[in-house]
Amino acid sequence: MSGPLHLKTLVPDAVRFALERDARLLVPVGTCEQHGPHLPLGCDTVIVERLADDLSAAFDILRAPTIEYGVNTATKRTYPGNATVRRKTLHRWMNDLIASWEEAGVDTFIILTAHGHDPHQEALSTLRTRRARTFTVDVFSLDFTGHLEEADAPAHGSELDTSLMLYLAPQLVRMDLAQDFVLPARQRTRYRRGAHGSLPERSPGSVGRPTLATREKGERLYKMIYERISTRVLGVPTFA
Repeated sequence: MSGPLHLKTLVPDAVRFALERDARLLVPVGTCEQHGPHLPLGCDTVIVERLADDLSAAFDILRAPTIEYGVNTATKRTYPGNATVRRKTLHRWMNDLIASWEEAGVDTFIILTAHGHDPHQEALSTLRTRRARTFTVDVFSLDFTGHLEEADAPAHGSELDTSLMLYLAPQLVRMDLAQDFVLPARQRTRYRRGAHGSLPERSPGSVGRPTLATREKGERLYKMIYERISTRVLGVPTFA
């Protein structure tokens, strides 16, 4: 398996040859927002960047530069370093980029994100092309039953995110600072990833139980995510 095909590192002829062989383009879209006191602001970005790299290398298809910012979940207090854009800003930005790449020969866009906030998803799932197909994949929308101890619990910077980061970038995780924040049963239905309006005021910046996370869970979760996406979107699972 060769390395990922990073669009930004290739000369124009190399890009043209790659698109003539396979006209798909992977586009990772991250966020810059808090995920609790134990995870980096770029948690979502790190996850989709690694996924885009692995898929690009396995399928020998182009991978676009990462879009580092998305539509963040609203918070009742300020978290240092948080940076967000509005839904219409992300939508217009992505439409402009996709139009340029489509003109250059891309016929299929696979947009990878790990952030289920409704306005963020709306911006990415309503993009317009002339002829190209667009697939928007939220890696956290998969069914994790059997892979997590609290698969149905509201999650943000919790067992899922933290386990993945312990596997993908353990040097960025501060488990000594992890804090569980479990919502009362009456609030669980109202607060879901993507459906919630804002983080609860008493939250440490995360919701759920990050202390349940392990590197071993993260490895199993990542391989499951990779294989589901590669099978359903790109073709055949080829994770080594």
